[in-house]
Amino acid sequence: MRVAIYGAGAMGTVLGAFLTEGGQSVDLISRNKSHVEGLREKGATVRCVADGVEKKVRVSAFLPEEMTEKYDVIFLMTKQRENPQTVRFLQEKLTDEGIVCTTQNGLPEQSVADILGAERAYGAVVSFGANMVGGGVVELTSNLSAMSMLCGGYQNDNAKNEALKSVLEKAGAVSGNPDFVKMTENLAGARWSKLAINAAFSTLSTITGLTFGEVAKDRKARKPALAILREAIAVARASGIRLERMQGHDFEKVFGGKGFFKTQLIYALLPMAIKKHRLLKSGMLKDIEKGRRCDVDYVCGALVAAGKAAGVETPVAEAAVQLVHGIENGLYEITAQNVDFLG
Repeated sequence: MRVAIYGAGAMGTVLGAFLTEGGQSVDLISRNKSHVEGLREKGATVRCVADGVEKKVRVSAFLPEEMTEKYDVIFLMTKQRENPQTVRFLQEKLTDEGIVCTTQNGLPEQSVADILGAERAYGAVVSFGANMVGGGVVELTSNLSAMSMLCGGYQNDNAKNEALKSVLEKAGAVSGNPDFVKMTENLAGARWSKLAINAAFSTLSTITGLTFGEVAKDRKARKPALAILREAIAVARASGIRLERMQGHDFEKVFGGKGFFKTQLIYALLPMAIKKHRLLKSGMLKDIEKGRRCDVDYVCGALVAAGKAAGVETPVAEAAVQLVHGIENGLYEITAQNVDFLG
């Protein structure tokens, strides 16, 4: 199969390097010219900081304007705000039965289906994090054993599930996690479980500048994080979504309970639940630090929008989105004290 990763930034480079090392031919596509040059000259360097190891892999890398092939699978790993124009561009780069599998956060599949049709829209819920160093170098911030991808079709018959699995198993073999790739016919439930985590921890990381692990341990930050998790569970329930298990845990059972003692137990469990991703900082935070607009409207904002559609109030998530926009606009600084604005 011909495979490409469009948007080979930090996470795309990790996936591309692992696929290549596992024996899958894959082209890494990025608009970052210096990164592409580094990938070509020295290969991909993946620093697995949580495990203390480093991988160097020769990869195939191109700028978008250099794409000449047609692909059976394109993993879409760019910012979601660019999807309409990006998917139209990629439409001409697919074989007749080629698919786009978006790994973006939030609820991105509809924007792909709007252009390609639902039968060619697939999604992957990715459970690992990475930072861009540059020049072909990236840092994997999650443990290798914690890396996973849960994939499925978007409102279609999942006809390409086995093909996707056969591709991604090659990256799984390199990670060492036998459960790296799993397929699901409940992509919506998987998306919502991941959306809840990102809406809570990625947004709080952006607001505070803390890592996911620090958010889970901080006595003030963990309160709005749990509140957003519970708001996401309530919206999913009202929308008829059956949440998928995350890393083997019943998401709603673990985080959905109420009462003082249940809440205290969850606070104690949060650092353990996020342990394998404790070093991760939000990609939205990195965007803001570089002076770019972030994708909060497509992550925590997607939760708020879905809540309004379902008639479920999401006051903490809504306040968090407004706070992120305030930081983008220079009204607030990034500091742990920002959680005081979230009640």
